Amino acid sequence: MTRPRAVAPLMVVLAVAVLALVGCGGRATTHHKPGTSHEEATGSSGTLLTARDEGGHRLRELPAADAPTVRAEARPDSEGGWNIHLTVERFRFTPESTGGAALPGRGHARLLVDGRETARVYGPWGYVPAGGRTLTVRLHADDHTVWAAAGAPVQTTVRLDATPASSPPTSPAPASATPAPSTSPPSSSAPSPSSAPVSPRPTGSRAPGPGRTVTLALTITGTTVSPPPSRIELKKGEHLTLRVTSDRADTLHVHGYDRELPLSPGTPATLTLTTDRTGLFEVETHESGLVLTQLVVR
Repeated sequence: MTRPRAVAPLMVVLAVAVLALVGCGGRATTHHKPGTSHEEATGSSGTLLTARDEGGHRLRELPAADAPTVRAEARPDSEGGWNIHLTVERFRFTPESTGGAALPGRGHARLLVDGRETARVYGPWGYVPAGGRTLTVRLHADDHTVWAAAGAPVQTTVRLDATPASSPPTSPAPASATPAPSTSPPSSSAPSPSSAPVSPRPTGSRAPGPGRTVTLALTITGTTVSPPPSRIELKKGEHLTLRVTSDRADTLHVHGYDRELPLSPGTPATLTLTTDRTGLFEVETHESGLVLTQLVVR
């Protein structure tokens, strides 16, 4: 009769231990996005510094050999403002994981005009309105910390004037100062292969007014998009409806808005969104990597 009494407390202890392990496992999967591994969710990449940029974002330092670089080119827009093209090294834009963990070589960029943040970009193209003197492009991780090296943000600055301007490849520089010349090899200034030619003002792309809806019908046949990729100009708060028919299974992705639309062969699919953030955003397909159009939201 004494043996059962000894076994019972042992079973209780084991049960508590099992529950504790299950509890830890449950908590580990609820503090990050579904499908994100525990290693990704820890966000332990680099060294988190106490320093912050002017927006209050902490700096996350990487060794210089691993830190990304960014170069910017400002091109005057035919209707005012500037189209910004970014060339990056050791970095890729990941709108699908924004808000997740900080992993090296991933994230987004923020555009600061005269030191004030005006837009976030999730691809190689962006837009800033006219009136500014200087543009600073700063690279952020998915958790919104600032990528840094040697204690300074990874960023570059260009002057905004009447002629196209480009920045040299840069090393990180203090947020309040012009970046120092880069010691890393120059990066190519050629646009990303996924970038589409930009037409200044495609016919019928202007939305009729605030709160209105613009509808764009697109057809994908092999590697051909009809009508050809161009630019849709919208005002903040307007609505866009995309009606897409593809000859193969794929997924449409609106960068910056983190919206996706499954495409089935021969079946029209529709996506409607409200333009609640400004900038230049690409609409592309995941599998085929085709740029369908670009959205300019002012």
